[in-house]
Amino acid sequence: MGSVPSTPRKSGTFSPETAEYLIGTLVDSQPFPLSSEFWQKLLELPLNVQWPAQRVQQACELLAKNNCHTRHLAKILFHLACCLQQSVSSSGVSPLVYEKAVNAVYFSSIFLKYLIESVQGDIQLYLSIEDNEAVPKDVLRDQTIENFVMRNVLNFIASVEVSPDTFLLHLELLNFMIISMSTQLLCGSSPGPNDVNPFLDAAMAQDSSLIGSVVRRLLLNFMMRSDVPFNRATYSILSDGSQSSVLQRVGSAAANIVLFPFSYLVSSSGEGSKGPIADISIHVLLVLVHYHKCVMSEDYANNKSSTSDFLLKENSHFSENPYCKALEHAIDCELDRVDIEGNAHSAQHIKLPFALLFDTLGICLADEAAVLLLYSLLQGNSAFLEYVLVRTDLDTLLMPILEALYNASTRTANQIYMLLIILLILSQDSSFNASIHKLILTGVPWYKERLLHQTSLGSFMVIILIRTVQYNLSKLRDVYLQTTCLATLANMAPHVHRLSAYASQRLVSLFDMLSRKYNKLAEHKDNKLHTAKGNSFEGNNLVEDMSTELHIYTDFLRLVLEIINAILTYALPRNPEVVYAIMHRQEVFQPFKNHPRFNELIDNIYTVLDFFNSHMDAQRENGDWSVNEVLQVITVNCRSWRGDGMKMFTQLRFTYEQESHPEEFFIPYVWQLVLSHCGFSFNTGAINLFPVDLQTEGLENGVVGSTLQNGDFDKPEYQLDP
Repeated sequence: MGSVPSTPRKSGTFSPETAEYLIGTLVDSQPFPLSSEFWQKLLELPLNVQWPAQRVQQACELLAKNNCHTRHLAKILFHLACCLQQSVSSSGVSPLVYEKAVNAVYFSSIFLKYLIESVQGDIQLYLSIEDNEAVPKDVLRDQTIENFVMRNVLNFIASVEVSPDTFLLHLELLNFMIISMSTQLLCGSSPGPNDVNPFLDAAMAQDSSLIGSVVRRLLLNFMMRSDVPFNRATYSILSDGSQSSVLQRVGSAAANIVLFPFSYLVSSSGEGSKGPIADISIHVLLVLVHYHKCVMSEDYANNKSSTSDFLLKENSHFSENPYCKALEHAIDCELDRVDIEGNAHSAQHIKLPFALLFDTLGICLADEAAVLLLYSLLQGNSAFLEYVLVRTDLDTLLMPILEALYNASTRTANQIYMLLIILLILSQDSSFNASIHKLILTGVPWYKERLLHQTSLGSFMVIILIRTVQYNLSKLRDVYLQTTCLATLANMAPHVHRLSAYASQRLVSLFDMLSRKYNKLAEHKDNKLHTAKGNSFEGNNLVEDMSTELHIYTDFLRLVLEIINAILTYALPRNPEVVYAIMHRQEVFQPFKNHPRFNELIDNIYTVLDFFNSHMDAQRENGDWSVNEVLQVITVNCRSWRGDGMKMFTQLRFTYEQESHPEEFFIPYVWQLVLSHCGFSFNTGAINLFPVDLQTEGLENGVVGSTLQNGDFDKPEYQLDP
């Protein structure tokens, strides 16, 4: 596949032999200077000649072998950047310029991806140009190749509108961003000072104004979800679905990203056909926002005497992520915030249409990437959180979240965690807890257990959270998930208003279910303790494990009792159905009246029971009472309830706060999402960022080679501060 004495031509047009020659020359051992006409001929090559997979693989292998000498990867990247500079010209841009840029990004993506996923040990991309190379100083100046390329890629994405002429280039540049940043896949699960991510670091080093524009554009791409058609006159290859390009769809891990958007458009199924630019934009943004560069302290770097992981972590810190900062400072373009924040800081803010962002998220929350974006906004951007909390149509966001939790068995554990944390963050606000009970749902067709009619959003949220607790107890058995559900219910409890009969019944049933589990554990522990009296080491360990589980269930039971107490203490007059549910199942509380952890809380419940039972007895007539009659008596007496004899407990309020190293969860999680939806495979043998099951033939959602294990990451660390 080497070069030949001259470039074969056929009637003045490019032929298969021309393509063979030019690509063979690119990967051969003879270096071509930046100024050579070869580069322009290569970039003008129409990619409409089919190559078999083995030829593409050979090309990648040859370039990898010769690149250290020829530096052709760096040179094609240089020409990509130059093409992009021409593409953002204020004057009219020729379609040929876009086509050359597309070709440049094709070649760059294929060979860069192969080099990244095929390296052993340190990444050697040889991105510098040789000293004897005549580099145009007015173009490159003192920049590195990766910085020069990334600046122009980001500038094009941010400043050039998506149109029929630019659609393909936008899409392939976003693919290039994913590929260039995939060096993170080679790093460990915890970022370290020795990680090599040249393109990510170059993206972080750009001017803050450009970074803000990029964040804004990626979010606008996500919101607009435009399905702009290709200009088929310019990209003639797209006019015939049966025609394959030189490097298109060859099935190789090195090359199957080429003409990726073409496969999107000709496919009648798949998420990509609905808005590929929107989908890839959100993935690029999440990678950028959650990147953390680990930097060694200067003193340790100069005087280190050990390379242990512990000492490296203790003597390192993370540099500030400007993309995360830009996202955190985004404001609503409908509001004038300059005076609020001060004129000196107004330039830091990017303006976004929060209304459109809110609506788009509501539509897209079935996608895990959209869930993670919503979390990132609510957790980091106080302006967006404030905007969400004052919306009167909170069902736009909450109903997709509740539906996803309802279908928890089809979701990954990580997605369930993110959804619950979002609800926990929202429940920290008292106005949110009040407003969700004012919004009435006419019906919930996907809820199959019972016909729900005219149920408040707040009542339905209680129903789904309790259902999630029950699902977790029977399937996942995860303390973290359980605590998050109950913490959200505890935040909601003092503000409950007219909780529905069904939600009230489910709340009491939750206590009953936990109490039965608690009693079974306590009995089992006593039996094992009696058996272990023979001083068996194994028996003692078993008893200790059971004691730990019993302690966990004791905490769960107390938290549910505190939730019920908060409703009775702060919102009883507004919740006759809760009183009815407690009266109807009052026997479930009896066994815990003398329990040292529960007795004060149980006493409050019995104070309520005594009050309403006495009024029932005073009005009781011969014969049985109907449910409506009992409820009517309760409702009437709720008005005279004054809370006499109730012991007041401090109102519980759980808050969400990230731990110091959230990147250990979020970076692997983001990349799992990217690889599951990007449409091209990655050599799983090179992935160190998260566990990969190499025994499985295929990856879920179409990524070939292996299965990424869902839910195997460390959980997102945070503190629940009551």
